[in-house]
Amino acid sequence: MGLNLNDKKAVVAEVSAQIAEAQTIVLAEYRGIQVGDMTQLRAAARENGVYMRVLKNTLARRAVEGTAFADLASEMTGPLVYSISKDAVAAAKVVQDFAKRNDALVIRGGSYAGKTLDKAGVVALASIPSREVLLSQLMGVMLAPVSGFARGLAALATKKEAEAA
Repeated sequence: MGLNLNDKKAVVAEVSAQIAEAQTIVLAEYRGIQVGDMTQLRAAARENGVYMRVLKNTLARRAVEGTAFADLASEMTGPLVYSISKDAVAAAKVVQDFAKRNDALVIRGGSYAGKTLDKAGVVALASIPSREVLLSQLMGVMLAPVSGFARGLAALATKKEAEAA
């Protein structure tokens, strides 16, 4: 049974609210995926803070109208699952990780920071480390000179003590 007009408006409003806060949208074709596999994909999406939904393409087009993701409207054909995330790489990671294990999920494209991505672009985006990993790497780089200086001072102090004795 189809949705009535009020239900359609509610769906568009819900998806528009998610898109308003999103940095990334990934489109993937789900033709041929078993129900159990789709449930696993949705569970992985929830764990990573990704809003995932199967939508009618016309409703999705209405939701992206007037946003940075409006260029995706031309890609919205066929049976698609829409992955939307506030984190720049979360949606791409979830979909890419699942697509590696299940050939039935085919990445069609996506959008990040107002730029439309093809499949290769989504895969490249998925290969970027998460925000937490990048922050810890940055902190390591920032602390390296300080810790090196401290080790040098400690070695100099040890050498001076050995010369004095």
